[in-house]
Amino acid sequence: MTDPTRTDTAFVPETAEEPRMPGHETDLDKKPQWQPRYPGSGRLKGKTALVTGADSGIGRAVAVLFAREGANVAIAYLEEHDDARITREACEAEGAEVLLSAGDLGDPDHCQGLVDAVIDKFGQLDVLVNNAGEQHPDEDVTEITAQQLQRTFQTNIFSQFYLVQAARPLLKKGAAIVNCTSVTMYKGAPILLDYSATKGAITAFTRSLSENLIEDGIRVNAVAPGPIWTPLNPMGGQPPENMDDFGEDTPMGRPGQPNEVAPAFLFLACEDSSYMSGQVLHPNGGIIVNG
Repeated sequence: MTDPTRTDTAFVPETAEEPRMPGHETDLDKKPQWQPRYPGSGRLKGKTALVTGADSGIGRAVAVLFAREGANVAIAYLEEHDDARITREACEAEGAEVLLSAGDLGDPDHCQGLVDAVIDKFGQLDVLVNNAGEQHPDEDVTEITAQQLQRTFQTNIFSQFYLVQAARPLLKKGAAIVNCTSVTMYKGAPILLDYSATKGAITAFTRSLSENLIEDGIRVNAVAPGPIWTPLNPMGGQPPENMDDFGEDTPMGRPGQPNEVAPAFLFLACEDSSYMSGQVLHPNGGIIVNG
């Protein structure tokens, strides 16, 4: 008899624990601030960027900022079509050509198809931003099912491998990869055990991939946000009782906004950071992590 708490499949679909995740930004009463705060200066002019999880939150802020800086943008997301349309319209308003792609990045075939679609539309891929992620709070490590564990790793880190594998033959000298890790990798999170573990894997992947690709002129870096106001946490990524004071335990005493994180991704994606690879930036409200 099959044990429903175990899994031996190569791909785990969405579980019953995540009916609202990653969540619709349009459903939030308190809207995240994603709009770019400064005029563009052409730092990504002529580039094509693929941004995952770009329907809302940090991903949306990154996609629109990249568009303002001159890039054409491929917006990858799971299923939040209403949010993705808003991101697309905002990018197009900045003058960018946009590709929308819905689907599960934990599926390697989907990742290959996504990269193929980017090349079909734009003919190039210069910047890959691996931002998509999910998290599930659990008080006890024994509550984490095999399905949830694999699903979290599948979305958060396996997808990054799949996309890099698909994109690698197309990335030329001067290309940049920017991964999204987390402050939880450095300071821990007692109710986000599987999520934090994936973020540790992403940081190690970033450093190792940097060493692997640096001789080919491809830079790999990461951003480790602190508590940021996006749909992920209020839509199930945190217990409801944690949301009233979410982010207030940072030295700045508040959660960050997506448009306070996006410039870190821009810096690592453009030539301003031409002497940086294998590094992590920390927009986290002043939390000292020494990493």
